[in-house]
Amino acid sequence: MKDISELIGCRYPVIQGAMGIISNPEMVAAVSEAGGYGLLATGFIQDLEVLKQGIERVRALTDQPFGLNIPAWTPLSLGIAGMAADMGLPAVTTSAGPPEAICAFLKDKGVKVLGVVASVANALKAEAAGVDAVIAEGTESGGLQGPNGVSTLVLVPAVVDAVRVPVVAAGGIADSRGYRAALALGAMGVQVGTRFMASTECVAHARTKEAIVRAAENQTLLIPMGRGLARVIRTPFVDQRIESGEGVSMEELRARQARVYCEGDLEAGPVGAGQVAGLIREVRSVRDIVEDMVR
Repeated sequence: MKDISELIGCRYPVIQGAMGIISNPEMVAAVSEAGGYGLLATGFIQDLEVLKQGIERVRALTDQPFGLNIPAWTPLSLGIAGMAADMGLPAVTTSAGPPEAICAFLKDKGVKVLGVVASVANALKAEAAGVDAVIAEGTESGGLQGPNGVSTLVLVPAVVDAVRVPVVAAGGIADSRGYRAALALGAMGVQVGTRFMASTECVAHARTKEAIVRAAENQTLLIPMGRGLARVIRTPFVDQRIESGEGVSMEELRARQARVYCEGDLEAGPVGAGQVAGLIREVRSVRDIVEDMVR
């Protein structure tokens, strides 16, 4: 296999990381149209019919392949996996928990499973569970992650050395330099999140995108969120939570994300973003981002 694109059917080995409410059909379709592999986020899906409509909307916008991200913790994880199979999606990613149940459910259903991992131990467990590839996500990445994170530069080659399945690199990748570095580490592709947030097609409000463009490389930090941690941009909201010692529950995140991302109210909640925000200087089209990355 030359790279991960052969496994999941896209033109370039660039997967768009799932990013909650902003990983909407328009974003997913734009990435797939540009040659990458778009992913609909499903963590906050409460109605499978809504998910079906989202898949149909993507298909109305592109005839290129795309998939879903399925967090293992969501109660609807197997229903979402079933929807992926029923709708003929070529591949899904699974994250935030053990992939065994999703792998077992999708076995022989024609859907490839890529498991997001943050350690060699979890990569080996994911491989044993039957994933078709692993996505090694370093602690530089934005959004939810576990404790004891390892940087992408260390994690990716360690995982490459440990498993036989293909490895995709995630965390800290925003341009061709990061892309080429990931391949040099032994990865067969990349997963990209924060860079796509600062794109013209992203549904995020202009103020939210500007927060990413203006952020320095040291202006993100990890805060308690749900059962783990999340990397977010430092804002007054985050400073207040640090001072009070409070984290952010998943219910609170669900309730606040529309105000933060779609309305640009940066005082309403955390803005998830990776350290790579410090390399992003402008909002660009998804196509330009993808094509410049792989050139």
